[in-house]
Amino acid sequence: MLVDSHCHLDFPDFSAELPDVVARAQAAGVGHLVTISTRVRKFEAIRAIAERFDAVSCSVGTHPHYAVEELDVTTADLVALAAHPKVVAIGEVGLDYHYDTCPRAAQEQGFRTHIAAARETGLPLVIHARDADDDTAAILEEESAKGAFPFLLHCFTAGPELARRALALGGYISFSGVITFKKSEDLRAIAATVPEDRILVETDSPYLAPVPHRGSRNEPSFVTQTAKVLAQARGVSAEQVAQATTDNFARLFRKAKL
Repeated sequence: MLVDSHCHLDFPDFSAELPDVVARAQAAGVGHLVTISTRVRKFEAIRAIAERFDAVSCSVGTHPHYAVEELDVTTADLVALAAHPKVVAIGEVGLDYHYDTCPRAAQEQGFRTHIAAARETGLPLVIHARDADDDTAAILEEESAKGAFPFLLHCFTAGPELARRALALGGYISFSGVITFKKSEDLRAIAATVPEDRILVETDSPYLAPVPHRGSRNEPSFVTQTAKVLAQARGVSAEQVAQATTDNFARLFRKAKL
């Protein structure tokens, strides 16, 4: 069994065929999916999807692109929403300096607010980090010194130093279809070094479809291709990667019912 630890089933790309998308994932051996929140104000729709399907759970949080829109969302708000039985994570949240569409100070404020919620609930923090390696690591280290919290660097595309610093804090790392791209040699090299008990897989669908589906809409069933390439990069069997990533998911996302 595999788990797609990060997808966006509430996006319009899936609205016309959501039951089929979930069914195809299960037929491909993907036993569980986590649909990830990007705006707290749209959480009701995300929660409804998780309630609709036994194999789907969800998160609650604000993507860094929208941080300035939801600075009024408090740690207490997040903790209260996370009490729902289908909520298994906080986020996604973090820092994105690639587009710089949101003020960096707002991103940091939101990041720290969500960290506090992860610390209080014990739920894993799903972190989006793009072109912000140093600041992401620094915030994680500063906040961990105040009290530990579980976290996952999702759709990892950063450098080895962020991976090293995150792992040193007890973090987990998730790889998406990007690892299958022809020019991702450096990323595959990093994936080969992550401890077996700290690695997960995801699609981040509808984005980043893996080879051989690159260029088309991504969907949770395609996580099998990511796991296949991850196994090749690590020199192990696909079965070993499936077992390890599912075990790691269950340990980190402890509220999820597999």
